[in-house]
Amino acid sequence: MPINNQMERCISSERGALVFWSPDASQRKAGARMQIIDVFSLQVTTGYTRDPQGKLLLEAQPSVAAGRSWSLAKAAQLIRNDARPHRWVALQLDKRAWGLFWAGGGLQHCRQLLAAQVSEAEACSALVPATPEALLRLVLDLEAERAVASGAAKPAGSWRRVQPVNPWRVAAWTSLAWLAVLGITVVSFLSVLERQNRKLELLLERTAPSAVKHTSPLLAP
Repeated sequence: MPINNQMERCISSERGALVFWSPDASQRKAGARMQIIDVFSLQVTTGYTRDPQGKLLLEAQPSVAAGRSWSLAKAAQLIRNDARPHRWVALQLDKRAWGLFWAGGGLQHCRQLLAAQVSEAEACSALVPATPEALLRLVLDLEAERAVASGAAKPAGSWRRVQPVNPWRVAAWTSLAWLAVLGITVVSFLSVLERQNRKLELLLERTAPSAVKHTSPLLAP
């Protein structure tokens, strides 16, 4: 199918990490910025820490706006060295890559590829259904915006600086979120329509011989 072929062109393995690119090859650059996505829990990486044994652990939140961006080399290094390397995708910060990943089926395709590399129990334990509501919460973090607007207290030593809410930024995230929801709805509708067409074709194939058998005496000279 065209969608699957396009999806295959967007996905590659770079330095031990799964990467989701823009379908436009001219936008694929070594210096491209990436966000690291946990495809099972639907979270975006905000930083990293280490466990008592010194193993690197990526930290993530269910908010695209809170996620950090990395160079391709750094993102691949973090994914490769993480204690759970087979749950992360480096998503190129490009509008076409972003749209195909969240609204065009890229998320589900990457889930399938990575699920084949982890145990079923591990994948299912962290799996968050990719419903329109879940993606809307992920892409549009209204609670975070309200907290910033009200001047909510920040933990001591926090590196983040309180900034006023930019209405244009909120509007942009809202538009992108609804585009993602619309895309998922369209993809789901097309999948249902395709299944119905297949059922109809099978029904016609089964009934065609019977119809010819019943009409052939009428056509005899």
